[in-house]
Amino acid sequence: MAGGWTRDGAVQDQIDDTVKDAVEAARARMARGPSAEFCDDCGERIPERRRGALPGVRTCVACQTERDSEVRHSAINRRGSKDSQLR
Repeated sequence: MAGGWTRDGAVQDQIDDTVKDAVEAARARMARGPSAEFCDDCGERIPERRRGALPGVRTCVACQTERDSEVRHSAINRRGSKDSQLR
C-alpha cells in the first residue's frame, strides 16, 4: 500500500531499484581477466583455491577485506523520509 500521491507498488519499485543498483555496483568492482599469482597490494602468494574460485582475483583475502572496508556505498536514499530529503 502506497500513501500520498504515489501509486500502489511504488515502495517495492524503490526497493527493487536499490537492490539492482547494489548488484550493478558489485559487478563493476569484480575483477576480470587472469588471476594474479601474488597479491597486488602486499605481494603475498594468493592461494590456488582462491584463484580458482574467483577468476581475475588480484588480491589476497586480507588485502581484499581492507579494500572492501573502504568502499563507500551509494549515497542515494530512496526511502523518501523527510529527514533524508533535508540532507
